[in-house]
Amino acid sequence: MFEEALIGVDEAGRGPLAGPVAVGIAAVPPGFDVRREFKGITDSKLLSAAKREALYEEILRYRARGDVRFAVKFSAHSYIDRFGITRAVRKAAWAGIRELAAPGEAAVLLDGLLRAPKEYMQRTVIGGDLRVPVISLASVVAKVERDRRMEHLSALYPEYGFEAHKGYATPAHYQALRRYGLCEIHRRSYIELAR
Repeated sequence: MFEEALIGVDEAGRGPLAGPVAVGIAAVPPGFDVRREFKGITDSKLLSAAKREALYEEILRYRARGDVRFAVKFSAHSYIDRFGITRAVRKAAWAGIRELAAPGEAAVLLDGLLRAPKEYMQRTVIGGDLRVPVISLASVVAKVERDRRMEHLSALYPEYGFEAHKGYATPAHYQALRRYGLCEIHRRSYIELAR
């Protein structure tokens, strides 16, 4: 376990009509230069799928050596429908932060409106997934693992095209909804809001 680790937190999948939300939590030791070690790291939304995958594989190599730790926690569509996206993201973020470090062992940097449990030293950075490299690291692991989850789910629900749009509100997704209706993993509260 790192002493006084720096932890970055970001989410992927807040807006889709289907599937879980994913929260990435990445931890690096003091003095670890994320930008130097992971060339081209930035907000996962600005990277191609191929670049995200390449970075993810590199992150796995660093994790195997013990230089980086990370967790990706999911909150399911059903939890989002029952409790709302804010609570779903918070549940996943708090579980991942607590898994990687105890209070006092890490400084936590969070993107956007995210918060850590109150017992952690923390700072929220608007646009942090672009501006803070350890948050970018969390952004990449969250996005890659959520995309892989949606690709897996596409095999169960092939008519919806989840492998292509990952559950987001694209014209193709709306066309599938009109043709087939809702499937098990749709966020019913989001579909109602979208109408």
